[in-house]
Amino acid sequence: MPINIQMPALSPTMEEGTLAKWLVKEGDKVTSGDLLAEIETDKATMEFEAVDEGTIAKIVVAEGTDKVKVGDVIAIIAEEGEDVDAAAKDGGAKPKQAKEEKPAPEKSEEKSEPEADKEETPKQAPAASAAKEAPASDSDRIKVSPLARRLAEEKGVDLTAVKGSGPGGRIVKADIDAAEGGTAPAKSEAATPTPAPAAQASAQPAADDFEIPHSSEKLSGMRKTIARRLTEAKQTIPHYRVSIDVNIDKLLKLRGELNASLEPRGIKLSVNDLMIKAQAVALMLAPDSNVSFTDDAMIRYKRADIAVAVSIPGGLITPIITSADTKSLSTIATEMKDLAERAKAGKLKMHEYQGGTASLSNMGMFGVTTFDAVINPPHGMILAISAGIKKPVVIDDSVQIATIMTVTGSFDHRAIDGATGAAFMKAFKETVENPLGMLA
Repeated sequence: MPINIQMPALSPTMEEGTLAKWLVKEGDKVTSGDLLAEIETDKATMEFEAVDEGTIAKIVVAEGTDKVKVGDVIAIIAEEGEDVDAAAKDGGAKPKQAKEEKPAPEKSEEKSEPEADKEETPKQAPAASAAKEAPASDSDRIKVSPLARRLAEEKGVDLTAVKGSGPGGRIVKADIDAAEGGTAPAKSEAATPTPAPAAQASAQPAADDFEIPHSSEKLSGMRKTIARRLTEAKQTIPHYRVSIDVNIDKLLKLRGELNASLEPRGIKLSVNDLMIKAQAVALMLAPDSNVSFTDDAMIRYKRADIAVAVSIPGGLITPIITSADTKSLSTIATEMKDLAERAKAGKLKMHEYQGGTASLSNMGMFGVTTFDAVINPPHGMILAISAGIKKPVVIDDSVQIATIMTVTGSFDHRAIDGATGAAFMKAFKETVENPLGMLA
């Protein structure tokens, strides 16, 4: 019996996806675990594995097709011993093309005069009846931006004598400025069409209304999801922020010593790795910040799974270091390197970026001195890590030079009160400034 392969839900929020690339072709034999296709989800481009064995009888959805609904049949597999042609026919699914074009509705070649008037002539106010009956002027048929048309009327520039430099020959403001001083006769009030009220307030300019050179890119599913989730986070989560200065000189010294000892094993700790560990330890020391808010309950976590923001082409994703509070620094470094590489290649599995108990975002490598981050639901907090900067500070009643990092925590006030958030930041500072405790 033919097996229908359906578009999988590769993330909890996925409703549709793009079938980016087929890794098999019709007639190929596949077994469980073989890679079938690359699918672009709202999170990343991921590989889709076969569950069943057999022969690819039919590719139903063409490579490059977007907006494929979860559950739609994308291919048909013939089981072992089954006739491939019969399986392709019995699968009962119609192929989808990468780009579907709907034919334009047929138009009647002749219209009665009343129908033409009804469809093509907008209603005008009684006072503008003369303008309605007047034939359209040449300038009304010219491609011209609304701003350029208004300036041309104000300056008396004849639009029929102006050559447009905008997209598709559209006349823009610069063209009117260049032609200023034209001798076009002023239009009589009666000959100037009165715009309908609906045309006076356009909701949003079209792409070719922008007079600055630009390009337009189609939004990816990932970018749409980022926009939606962060908008919801800012609108629904009452953020508050707490910043604290942390002396990282001891941490940097420890990092150097550890890297020297780890070099034979090919492991190199980054500052980010130590920040992940420090956040996890601090969450155990201040567990009231290791929570999530729901409408019915407060979720209190018994371990620290840190979701780390990683920039990837087209957006960002947050792979998770699970149980970071109990893992060694070398393990965290090895896992983080692997997760970051596979995130950028679009090879993460769903469980590797879904969940977590808190988030961390690090912009220190860009020299950013301070910033705050948006909470990633359902987490109750996120840490923003900035660059370490050498500054004069007072230590033991004397002015000394120290490497200071400003760290900002964003907290969900529904779940974490101000004093609770401050207690976490204090625990984080103490952990970083006494880093040997992270090795215990």
